[in-house]
Amino acid sequence: MPKLWNETIETHRSAVRVAVLDAAAALVEEHGLASVTMSRIAQAAGIGRATLYKYFSDVDAILDAWHERQVHEHLQQLAQARLSADGPVRQLAAVLEAYAVMAYSRRGGALGARLHQGPHVTHAQRHLNDFLTDLLRGGAEGGAFRDDVAPEELAAFCLHALEAASGLPSRDAVQRLVNVTMTGLQPVAAAGATENSEPENGS
Repeated sequence: MPKLWNETIETHRSAVRVAVLDAAAALVEEHGLASVTMSRIAQAAGIGRATLYKYFSDVDAILDAWHERQVHEHLQQLAQARLSADGPVRQLAAVLEAYAVMAYSRRGGALGARLHQGPHVTHAQRHLNDFLTDLLRGGAEGGAFRDDVAPEELAAFCLHALEAASGLPSRDAVQRLVNVTMTGLQPVAAAGATENSEPENGS
Protein backbone atom coordinates (compact mmCIF):
# COMPACT_ATOMS: atom_id res chain seq x y z
CA MET A 1 0.00 0.00 0.00
CA PRO A 2 1.46 3.43 -0.96
CA LYS A 3 2.93 5.50 1.87
CA LEU A 4 0.66 8.46 1.12
CA TRP A 5 -2.39 6.21 1.40
CA ASN A 6 -1.17 4.87 4.74
CA GLU A 7 -0.65 8.38 6.06
CA THR A 8 -4.13 9.40 4.89
CA ILE A 9 -5.69 6.44 6.70
CA GLU A 10 -3.80 7.18 9.91
CA THR A 11 -4.80 10.84 9.75
CA HIS A 12 -8.44 9.81 9.32
CA ARG A 13 -8.25 7.37 12.23
CA SER A 14 -6.67 9.99 14.45
CA ALA A 15 -9.38 12.50 13.54
CA VAL A 16 -12.13 10.00 14.32
CA ARG A 17 -10.55 9.15 17.65
CA VAL A 18 -10.28 12.82 18.62
CA ALA A 19 -13.90 13.43 17.61
CA VAL A 20 -15.08 10.49 19.70
CA LEU A 21 -13.17 11.56 22.81
CA ASP A 22 -14.33 15.16 22.51
CA ALA A 23 -17.93 14.08 21.95
CA ALA A 24 -17.91 11.74 24.94
CA ALA A 25 -16.48 14.37 27.29
CA ALA A 26 -19.01 16.96 26.12
CA LEU A 27 -21.93 14.56 26.61
CA VAL A 28 -20.78 13.61 30.10
CA GLU A 29 -20.50 17.24 31.15
CA GLU A 30 -23.87 18.13 29.63
CA HIS A 31 -25.99 15.10 30.52
CA GLY A 32 -24.10 13.22 33.21
CA LEU A 33 -22.10 10.02 33.12
CA ALA A 34 -25.02 7.61 33.52
CA SER A 35 -26.88 8.95 30.50
CA VAL A 36 -24.04 8.53 28.00
CA THR A 37 -24.29 5.58 25.60
CA MET A 38 -22.33 4.37 22.61
CA SER A 39 -25.22 5.44 20.35
CA ARG A 40 -25.19 8.99 21.65
CA ILE A 41 -21.42 9.23 21.38
CA ALA A 42 -21.51 7.98 17.80
CA GLN A 43 -24.20 10.48 16.89
CA ALA A 44 -22.37 13.38 18.53
CA ALA A 45 -19.11 12.40 16.82
CA GLY A 46 -20.82 12.12 13.43
CA ILE A 47 -20.04 8.46 12.85
CA GLY A 48 -21.99 5.21 12.84
CA ARG A 49 -22.15 2.84 15.80
CA ALA A 50 -20.41 0.12 13.81
CA THR A 51 -17.51 2.46 13.16
CA LEU A 52 -17.36 3.47 16.81
CA TYR A 53 -17.10 -0.15 17.93
CA LYS A 54 -14.09 -0.58 15.65
CA TYR A 55 -12.28 1.95 17.82
CA PHE A 56 -13.66 1.33 21.33
CA SER A 57 -15.36 -1.60 23.00
CA ASP A 58 -17.58 0.43 25.36
CA VAL A 59 -18.14 3.78 27.06
CA ASP A 60 -15.62 3.02 29.82
CA ALA A 61 -12.89 2.46 27.23
CA ILE A 62 -13.69 5.81 25.65
CA LEU A 63 -13.61 7.67 28.95
CA ASP A 64 -10.35 5.99 29.94
CA ALA A 65 -8.80 7.09 26.65
CA TRP A 66 -10.13 10.62 27.13
CA HIS A 67 -8.64 10.85 30.61
CA GLU A 68 -5.30 9.47 29.46
CA ARG A 69 -5.20 12.22 26.84
CA GLN A 70 -6.04 14.82 29.52
CA VAL A 71 -3.28 13.58 31.80
CA HIS A 72 -0.73 13.79 28.98
CA GLU A 73 -1.84 17.33 28.11
CA HIS A 74 -1.61 18.39 31.75
CA LEU A 75 1.94 17.10 32.05
CA GLN A 76 2.87 19.08 28.95
CA GLN A 77 1.28 22.21 30.43
CA LEU A 78 3.29 21.82 33.63
CA ALA A 79 6.51 21.40 31.67
CA GLN A 80 5.66 24.55 29.71
CA ALA A 81 4.93 26.43 32.93
CA ARG A 82 8.44 25.63 34.12
CA LEU A 83 9.96 26.89 30.88
CA SER A 84 7.96 30.12 31.08
CA ALA A 85 9.75 31.34 34.22
CA ASP A 86 13.32 32.12 35.24
CA GLY A 87 15.00 30.77 38.37
CA PRO A 88 13.93 27.85 40.57
CA VAL A 89 11.56 29.82 42.80
CA ARG A 90 9.59 31.37 39.95
CA GLN A 91 9.65 28.11 38.01
CA LEU A 92 8.27 26.11 40.92
CA ALA A 93 5.66 28.78 41.67
CA ALA A 94 4.50 28.66 38.04
CA VAL A 95 4.30 24.87 38.07
CA LEU A 96 2.44 24.71 41.39
CA GLU A 97 -0.01 27.40 40.31
CA ALA A 98 -0.72 25.56 37.06
CA TYR A 99 -1.25 22.30 38.96
CA ALA A 100 -3.54 23.96 41.50
CA VAL A 101 -5.61 25.56 38.75
CA MET A 102 -6.03 22.14 37.14
CA ALA A 103 -7.26 20.72 40.43
CA TYR A 104 -9.61 23.68 40.90
CA SER A 105 -10.99 23.40 37.35
CA ARG A 106 -12.05 19.79 37.76
CA ARG A 107 -13.98 20.38 41.02
CA GLY A 108 -17.44 18.89 40.82
CA GLY A 109 -16.87 17.63 37.28
CA ALA A 110 -18.74 14.56 36.10
CA LEU A 111 -15.48 12.80 35.35
CA GLY A 112 -13.93 13.65 38.72
CA ALA A 113 -14.43 10.17 40.13
CA ARG A 114 -12.28 8.73 37.36
CA LEU A 115 -9.25 10.95 37.94
CA HIS A 116 -7.26 8.46 40.00
CA GLN A 117 -8.02 5.28 38.10
CA GLY A 118 -5.98 3.37 35.57
CA PRO A 119 -2.28 2.57 35.13
CA HIS A 120 -1.72 5.75 33.11
CA VAL A 121 -2.56 7.79 36.22
CA THR A 122 -0.01 5.90 38.32
CA HIS A 123 2.63 6.50 35.66
CA ALA A 124 1.71 10.19 35.41
CA GLN A 125 1.86 10.67 39.19
CA ARG A 126 5.31 9.09 39.28
CA HIS A 127 6.45 11.31 36.42
CA LEU A 128 5.04 14.41 38.12
CA ASN A 129 6.66 13.55 41.45
CA ASP A 130 10.02 13.07 39.71
CA PHE A 131 9.51 16.35 37.84
CA LEU A 132 8.93 18.30 41.04
CA THR A 133 11.67 16.45 42.91
CA ASP A 134 14.21 17.47 40.27
CA LEU A 135 13.13 21.10 40.48
CA LEU A 136 13.19 21.10 44.29
CA ARG A 137 16.55 19.36 44.49
CA GLY A 138 18.17 21.87 42.15
CA GLY A 139 16.67 24.78 44.06
CA ALA A 140 17.73 23.38 47.45
CA GLU A 141 21.30 22.96 46.24
CA GLY A 142 21.29 26.63 45.27
CA GLY A 143 19.76 27.73 48.57
CA ALA A 144 16.35 28.62 47.14
CA PHE A 145 14.44 25.88 49.00
CA ARG A 146 14.80 24.16 52.36
CA ASP A 147 17.26 21.29 52.47
CA ASP A 148 16.32 19.77 55.83
CA VAL A 149 13.63 17.65 54.14
CA ALA A 150 14.27 15.29 51.22
CA PRO A 151 13.18 16.72 47.84
CA GLU A 152 11.01 13.64 47.25
CA GLU A 153 9.09 14.36 50.45
CA LEU A 154 8.69 18.02 49.57
CA ALA A 155 7.34 17.05 46.15
CA ALA A 156 4.76 14.78 47.78
CA PHE A 157 3.86 17.57 50.20
CA CYS A 158 3.23 19.97 47.31
CA LEU A 159 1.03 17.55 45.39
CA HIS A 160 -1.07 16.59 48.40
CA ALA A 161 -1.43 20.19 49.56
CA LEU A 162 -2.54 21.50 46.19
CA GLU A 163 -5.13 18.78 45.66
CA ALA A 164 -7.13 20.82 48.18
CA ALA A 165 -7.66 23.38 45.41
CA SER A 166 -10.45 21.18 44.07
CA GLY A 167 -12.58 22.19 47.05
CA LEU A 168 -11.81 25.91 47.14
CA PRO A 169 -14.43 28.54 46.26
CA SER A 170 -12.40 30.85 44.01
CA ARG A 171 -9.22 31.40 42.02
CA ASP A 172 -8.08 33.89 44.67
CA ALA A 173 -8.29 31.11 47.25
CA VAL A 174 -6.28 28.87 44.93
CA GLN A 175 -3.55 31.50 44.70
CA ARG A 176 -3.45 31.81 48.48
CA LEU A 177 -3.03 28.05 48.76
CA VAL A 178 -0.12 28.17 46.32
CA ASN A 179 1.47 31.00 48.33
CA VAL A 180 1.15 29.05 51.58
CA THR A 181 2.66 25.98 49.94
CA MET A 182 5.58 28.00 48.60
CA THR A 183 6.14 29.48 52.07
CA GLY A 184 6.51 25.97 53.46
CA LEU A 185 9.38 25.37 51.02
CA GLN A 186 11.48 28.34 52.05
CA PRO A 187 14.96 27.69 53.45
CA VAL A 188 15.10 27.22 57.20
CA ALA A 189 16.87 30.06 59.01
CA ALA A 190 20.03 29.28 60.92
CA ALA A 191 19.07 27.26 63.99
CA GLY A 192 18.79 29.36 67.12
CA ALA A 193 19.63 32.62 65.38
CA THR A 194 16.83 34.36 67.19
CA GLU A 195 16.81 32.31 70.38
CA ASN A 196 20.52 32.77 70.98
CA SER A 197 20.55 36.50 70.49
CA GLU A 198 21.32 38.40 73.70
CA PRO A 199 18.54 40.65 74.99
CA GLU A 200 19.43 44.29 75.27
CA ASN A 201 19.97 45.72 78.75
CA GLY A 202 17.38 48.22 79.68
CA SER A 203 15.51 49.64 82.57
